Amino acid sequence: MVAYQQTYPREQLATGSAPFHVWSDPGGGDWLQFYRIARGFLLRFPDLADFSLSADGNKVVCVPVPEVSQPTLEHLYLNQVLPLALGKQGSMVFHGSAVAMDDGAIIFLGMSGRGKSTLAAAFASQGRPFLTDDAAVLDASSGRYTVQPSHASIRLWDDSRERLLDSNATLAPAVDYTSKARLLAGPGLLHCGEPRNLLTAYVLGDGSADDVTFRCLSEAEMLVEWTKHSFLLDIEDRALIQQHFERVVALANGVACYGLDYPRRFDALDKVLAALADHAATLDTPQ
Repeated sequence: MVAYQQTYPREQLATGSAPFHVWSDPGGGDWLQFYRIARGFLLRFPDLADFSLSADGNKVVCVPVPEVSQPTLEHLYLNQVLPLALGKQGSMVFHGSAVAMDDGAIIFLGMSGRGKSTLAAAFASQGRPFLTDDAAVLDASSGRYTVQPSHASIRLWDDSRERLLDSNATLAPAVDYTSKARLLAGPGLLHCGEPRNLLTAYVLGDGSADDVTFRCLSEAEMLVEWTKHSFLLDIEDRALIQQHFERVVALANGVACYGLDYPRRFDALDKVLAALADHAATLDTPQ
């Protein structure tokens, strides 16, 4: 569990030191800066908010910049800060979308813009509910991996929203830093609120394929992919990194995963969904 508190807004103060890690935005600017502070960590979203995390990841305090909207702060916390806090606590958290299938759950991994949210929303609009959009939390027990549900909303660009969902879809309030719409789950966008056993993960390609293609990835390839898409707060904590690496090795060894590529066209999407459903149905049901 993570305790969350929000204080009164103020302008961001100088930190007096350089960040030890930075996440960049698509334009090459700083999206998220990581700092060490006396009792833990400071996560700074420039011109939006500061989030102070306790050293163990159990407590988060948000200090917003004046005029930043409450939906923006909520979205930053749920999709960026909370996954990092859970990772600091020792959970396995990955940047990916997950969908509930007949016998378990599948996860989509891939770089931003590869279509993770579009696939999750497309399945959810056709009766296969999504579990999470941005951060997939996995629990491990006796070699079995369980995907945990997260908040019941999903982000889509306007073209995906217009093609996949009807006009009755419920829009959440807009956030300040992106034109992506946030859609709330409902009758036309189903959400699964129960944990589901992990069937597999699909790593999304660049869209250069002429048809839907699946390729079984090696354990070494999946070790790279799981690691690359991990939410890790302190990349300099050797003990935590070692623990995470060992768990990711076991995950890569224990779950067969696949590379997936397909034409990035809306007129091909139904074929992609059908191919994915058929492929997932051939996988062993987790015991």
